[in-house]
Amino acid sequence: MQFPAEFVFGSATASYQIEGAVHEDGRGPSIWDTFSHTPGKVLDGDTGDVADDHYHRLDEDLDLMAELGLEAYRFSIAWPRIVPAGRGAVNQAGLDFYSRLVDGLLARNIRPVATLYHWDLPQALEDEGGWTVRGTAEAFAAYARVVGEALGDRVHTWTTLNEPWCSAYLGYSSGVHAPGRTDPLAALQAVHHLNLAHGLALRELRQVVRPDAQFSVTLNLHVFRPVGASGEAARSKVDALANGVFLGPMLEGAYPAESLEVTSSITDWSFVRDGDLELIRQPIDVLGVNYYSTNRVSLWDGTGELQRADGHGASSATAWPGADDVEFLPTDPPHTDMGWNIDPQGLEDLLVELGQRYPDQPLMVTENGAAFPDVVAEDGRIHDADRTDYVRRHLRAVLNVREKGVDVRGYFLWSLLDNFEWSYGYSKRFGIVRVDYETLERTPKDSARWYASVVRNRSLD
Repeated sequence: MQFPAEFVFGSATASYQIEGAVHEDGRGPSIWDTFSHTPGKVLDGDTGDVADDHYHRLDEDLDLMAELGLEAYRFSIAWPRIVPAGRGAVNQAGLDFYSRLVDGLLARNIRPVATLYHWDLPQALEDEGGWTVRGTAEAFAAYARVVGEALGDRVHTWTTLNEPWCSAYLGYSSGVHAPGRTDPLAALQAVHHLNLAHGLALRELRQVVRPDAQFSVTLNLHVFRPVGASGEAARSKVDALANGVFLGPMLEGAYPAESLEVTSSITDWSFVRDGDLELIRQPIDVLGVNYYSTNRVSLWDGTGELQRADGHGASSATAWPGADDVEFLPTDPPHTDMGWNIDPQGLEDLLVELGQRYPDQPLMVTENGAAFPDVVAEDGRIHDADRTDYVRRHLRAVLNVREKGVDVRGYFLWSLLDNFEWSYGYSKRFGIVRVDYETLERTPKDSARWYASVVRNRSLD
């Protein structure tokens, strides 16, 4: 169970979840500032105003990464910290913060992996229509160029988007994420304009960053387990919505026919303009894969209450426009604190399928981890054996996939720190480092020490 020397071990975070300092040094408001301050949208009224205060504790957190022996760190850049109004004037103080972050990583021999968008859209752009309009994709490309010009001589890997599925469907269809809209057409418009933003941003980055930089996008590709006679039909429908609408245009240059068919009652996709698909299909050096759990699906037979246990939060609106007849059935235990099932075989199946479908496309697991209700023991330690076991089993799945010849080049554990878990506020802890939200003290958990030993020894033994 040995990992080769070139396999990259890292951890990941996102700007709104850890930075805090939302009103400092020229940062503008994001949709998550607005959403979290709207009563009833986030558990217990929690916000990211302070979060982990990473903005003020940068050196402390960088030292933690070095102590754990991380080889790479995947962070996201807050668009409203760089371009507060989404377009136009650039905030130098924001660029300076990320420049210090990148320099601090390099000084500690940690590879910087920068994600340009992890959901914190400038509120000013949402006021103009957000991801439902083409102008947001164009503004994103301009923002990408600004960041590329500032940091492009030092950043190793550029990731355009994190989980556009969540941005589009949870933000604009089910409404459980910012901006909290519940409009199926808006969600599908957002799908396309996020795809377009990816392509336009890569085109801009390539003109300004160092020639050996790597380019990427991160998708939360879903694994659906069909149940019963109708299970395969159900799986095909939701796969077209979850995976096909991103993999198709990004890697194949077309939206799958089934994606268009499933959504035909909502839109004719006339917002896709001539030349868009060529812009979207840009070569990437690595495809980032985020994975946590699987879903069980079948078609609803029209009797009883439609089951919607998709794991993405309760809403009266669907996150699956055009697939209202698909049931998401409860999954078998064990589950994490998020209610997500633990199924490392799902990660193995997903990576093998991607390797077979795109044999020349290198892969990277860019998020994988688990929330558990951690307890601080009398000795001050956090004995999170469940998290350690979760990560061990999923790393073993990655090794199995590599042994089958699939080109998986690294693993980023989610997350480095306990943080603001979106609509769940501070109730869920994903970190391998505990954050005391009263004192903001950091305490590495047992899982952090174990992960450090894996990185050091390149082995699960």
